Amino acid sequence: MLNNDLAFLYERDLKKLIDEINLFQNEENLWRTLGTVKNPAGNLALHITGGLNHFVGATLGKTGYIRNRDQEFSKKNVAKKELIAGLENVIPVVTKTLNSLTPEQMNSDFPVFFDKAGAGTGYVLIQLLSHLNYHLGQVNYLRRILE
Repeated sequence: MLNNDLAFLYERDLKKLIDEINLFQNEENLWRTLGTVKNPAGNLALHITGGLNHFVGATLGKTGYIRNRDQEFSKKNVAKKELIAGLENVIPVVTKTLNSLTPEQMNSDFPVFFDKAGAGTGYVLIQLLSHLNYHLGQVNYLRRILE
């Protein structure tokens, strides 16, 4: 089933993001950018954690998580270990939620508006995985140019 495959891919790619964050030798570089890049790696990690806790955890898994999206981009100088803990904590939220979805839930409309009316749950979960990987690439790029 697609939801089980997605759970595997989310876990794999969140672990890759954790590895990237861990590879930052200078913790200050998690909060730096270069050139026209606007979002530092630390904020991207906060953003992925917040988005997945919101869209997968709260929306599908009914965890009660309350998102503060603005803070995902405005908060600075969060310790590396806290960023990693947030990512590690979201992995079981995502995998448990996705593995529990029925085929009917996967084929139904996502419970909240996402990017278009009537977007299906499977579509949204694929979009969120793509979004995770987009930011994973940005974090990798930032790490390599800053260190």
